[in-house]
Amino acid sequence: MRAAEVPDGSIQLERSTEREREKLAWCADDAHEAQLRRWREACEATQAAVTAHTAATETNRYELEQAAKKAVRHAPEGPAGE
Repeated sequence: MRAAEVPDGSIQLERSTEREREKLAWCADDAHEAQLRRWREACEATQAAVTAHTAATETNRYELEQAAKKAVRHAPEGPAGE
């Protein structure tokens, strides 16, 4: 699957997940646990959207997930799309 075929919603969710993951590096103690929860929630939302999209379109789930990750992590503006 090419990046051009990845729905914008999947890319936005993956960006959100990546931003939450990046924030983990700067947290300590209780803040880390709270941030870890936010990251997990973002991951769950991303996974649910990918699952729903691939079920509706009968496309390959793995390919969509990898294409969204690649679009976000290898974007010219940086890993979190900033």
